[in-house]
Amino acid sequence: MPEASEQEKYIIDKNGVKRRARRTYTDEFKQQIVDLYNTGNYSQKQLMYEYDLTETALSRWIRQANNSGSFKEKDNRTPEEDELIRLRKENKQLLMENDILKAAALILGKKENQR
Repeated sequence: MPEASEQEKYIIDKNGVKRRARRTYTDEFKQQIVDLYNTGNYSQKQLMYEYDLTETALSRWIRQANNSGSFKEKDNRTPEEDELIRLRKENKQLLMENDILKAAALILGKKENQR
């Protein structure tokens, strides 16, 4: 059985509310939890209670393990998400190039006016 998470840590958010700090888990821990679930001996609720996990995190781990076998977000993107990221990068690059060309045109325009 995997080791339970380390001692709880709390933070005070900007509204003064005490909240549990974001926890991180190793890929090995996530895989062990998914393996326990896949044996059929444990339900999601049992694993959530025993290891103090959120429903969202556990469901995501199970989905990721079943889809790609990886817990990295990059490995679990849809082709549409990858294309959107690529297009956003390309758009940012084109906007920068456009700004550079506008600045160059202004400089050249000033030089032409000075003649």
